[in-house]
Amino acid sequence: MSPKNSVRQALAARARQRARQGVHVAVHRAWEWVQRHGEITPHTPGRRKFAYLGEGACIGFPVGSIYGEPWISIGDHTLVGTHVTISAGFVPGLDLGPDVIVRIGASCSLGRGTHIVGHQSIEIGDDVFTGPNVYITDQNHTYGDLNTPIGRQWPENNPVVIGDGCWIGTGAIILPGTRLGRNVAVAGGAVVRGEFPDHSVIGGVPAKVLRSHDKENGWQPPLRNGPLISLDELAALSVDGLEGLQILQDRLREESTVREEALREDDALQEEAG
Repeated sequence: MSPKNSVRQALAARARQRARQGVHVAVHRAWEWVQRHGEITPHTPGRRKFAYLGEGACIGFPVGSIYGEPWISIGDHTLVGTHVTISAGFVPGLDLGPDVIVRIGASCSLGRGTHIVGHQSIEIGDDVFTGPNVYITDQNHTYGDLNTPIGRQWPENNPVVIGDGCWIGTGAIILPGTRLGRNVAVAGGAVVRGEFPDHSVIGGVPAKVLRSHDKENGWQPPLRNGPLISLDELAALSVDGLEGLQILQDRLREESTVREEALREDDALQEEAG
């Protein structure tokens, strides 16, 4: 191959690489633009469909399946992740009566892929956070008729109430009739039905109380580690934006390093004792 052809091929390869990089950047910037402009907020036309869409609230794009908006209320400053389904009723276009069916409080955060499927009443308090792919419903099919497929049997409704400040871990399922108190932590993958008290940790299939708090004895079983920072410090950091989050991230990393060193020392002592 002549030197001239080699140079020509090298230049062509470089041009193709630059073109691919340019297309890559353009696609990602275009997608960011689509996501930003596809969000549903109080300042977009989509807000008009909802019973209430509070100030500072945002539903990420792409959205999941959202219908029955006139019976859905979303509180101020609540963030709904992408691919989240929120529905009221079986299908769009039904008249579901005078009352809101799905009520989501203020300052909540719903993780990507979460489903909230309401037919009678789902009430989610303020400051409730979910991980991705949580499923919450107030309706289930019955199975009493032995001769009819379960999917064709008449469903049963039972209201769901999730108290203020709850955390619901990734993949948890909240079934009809569930009532969670205030600040209940639900382990990832739990299947929850029944009533659970304030300040409890629940998990398992079916979910049960793993840890709880009372005024006399505190947390039972006791917590293994104290809080990284005080609530006052955390509140102060939360208003500092990115700088505050960086400080928190640095402290978490320092705590992890200290914990790892302590574990190594314990292992070394056990080896010497052995």
